[in-house]
Amino acid sequence: MSLPSPAPASALPLSADQARRIALRAQGLLGAPDRRGGVRQVLRHLGAVQLDTISVLARSHELVPYARLGAVGRKTVEQAYWGHGTTFEYWSHAACILPVEEWPLFAFRRRAYRAKGNLWGHQVSPEAYREVIARLGAEGPLTSTELGGAKKTAEWWDWSDTKIAVERALAFGDVVCAERRGWKRVYALAEQTVPAELFGQELSDAECLERLVAQAGAALGVATRADLMDYHRLKGAQLDAALPGSGLLPVAVEGWSAPAWADPAALESEPRGRHRTTLLSPFDSLVWDRARTERIFGMTHRLEAYTPKHKRVHGYFAMPLLAGGQLVGRVDPAREGRTLVARQVSLHAPRHVEALAEALREAAAWVGCDSVRVEALDDESLRPALAKLLA
Repeated sequence: MSLPSPAPASALPLSADQARRIALRAQGLLGAPDRRGGVRQVLRHLGAVQLDTISVLARSHELVPYARLGAVGRKTVEQAYWGHGTTFEYWSHAACILPVEEWPLFAFRRRAYRAKGNLWGHQVSPEAYREVIARLGAEGPLTSTELGGAKKTAEWWDWSDTKIAVERALAFGDVVCAERRGWKRVYALAEQTVPAELFGQELSDAECLERLVAQAGAALGVATRADLMDYHRLKGAQLDAALPGSGLLPVAVEGWSAPAWADPAALESEPRGRHRTTLLSPFDSLVWDRARTERIFGMTHRLEAYTPKHKRVHGYFAMPLLAGGQLVGRVDPAREGRTLVARQVSLHAPRHVEALAEALREAAAWVGCDSVRVEALDDESLRPALAKLLA
């Protein structure tokens, strides 16, 4: 069924089910994945993939393309992200890896950081800043260690003057991180790294914001004002000014208390196709916005990695289980040698046990494990069936 575009002053009605399926398709989790474009196409479509230091099954930036493409090689993921001039790291939803095509779109944020001056409470001398720029110009890409060290002491927050200077230069856009070595950022001069046709573009704040809101709308499919603000962490006034020029269309979603907007392309056809069955990183853009996750999927999900162990409900790095277009449970995973360990598992209903087994088997194979061990299972009556499916 084709969904007609509404008149500008009207809001097209959508059912909650339509909105959910539109969101899944927009995120690349409904319908056949574009395997030809691979990991880079996933990144270009999502517009941002969040980075995080936690590594359980794998790091979060690896889990995102895995969830959409299946067991794509982990080395392939790393090669697609870094070292080829096709990406850069910057502050979007959080610290994210972004397609290099978005470099011009963050000019508004680079200008704002430069106008603010001191960032994150750190002070640094102009001389230290100039020295970092000069060394990168003379020696080429370097890590913070190669620049002189990241810390003054062992404390994580006690940055050296060099680290403060290079991070400030990254925020300002004089320096870019387009590569990692052993999870360390490799810094390079932006003018020597970003393609000239992109580096030379200087969009106005209004142009940046309109294009970022349009990109967020395309990645989300259908979204409230709060959803759109959260995707690239925009302010309310920025979002409101950009919405009219973004091309997004007003919709009214059944059960949503707030007005919403949709990407015109998402309304051209009814979302259909095969649903992915997979485990999701808590930092996946399908679920990183907790309020949106509750609204669309009815799941209250929180990352508990930084919660004291005795207060955790679902585990250190509980990963939502996606199956049939719904979030149907959680798995808190770990690895012990060649065994994938599900330390804690919960399912919303017994009928999802096959999906759970499928997700565990696929995840185990992806990370090089040849067995799965389930420890705590919220419904122990499911253990015989699950054990049989995992055998």
